[in-house]
Amino acid sequence: MMILVAGPYRSGTNDDPGLMAKNLERLEKTAFELYELGHIPVIGEWLALPLIKLAGSKKAGDEIYNSMSYPIAHRVLTKCDAIMRIEGASKGADQDVEVARGLGLTVYYDIREVPYVNAKQ
Repeated sequence: MMILVAGPYRSGTNDDPGLMAKNLERLEKTAFELYELGHIPVIGEWLALPLIKLAGSKKAGDEIYNSMSYPIAHRVLTKCDAIMRIEGASKGADQDVEVARGLGLTVYYDIREVPYVNAKQ
C-alpha cells in the first residue's frame, strides 16, 4: 500500500526550524517502519517543502507556504491506500485524516495495525 504518514510538523514549534526538523525525523522514522513492513510510505512535507521553496516562500507560515502545504498532502491522499496518523497534536494531520476518511481510506493509529507485506523486489 501507499501510506501517507501524518503527524505534527509545525505544531508546537513556534516555527523553530530545529524543532520542525525533529518532528520530520519522527515522521520519517514511521515512514521507515512502514517501508520495512513492505509498503510505500509518503510524507507530505517531502513533496511540499521543495515546491513551497520554489514558489518563493520565505518562512513557514507565510502566505505561499499556507497556500500549498495542506493542499499538496490532500492531493497525495487521492493516490494513497491508507494513512498512518502518528501521535501528537496537529490540526493539519487531523485534517489529513478527515480527508482520508472522506476518500474511504484506512486510517491507522498504531504501526502494529499495519499488515506486513512480503515485498522483496
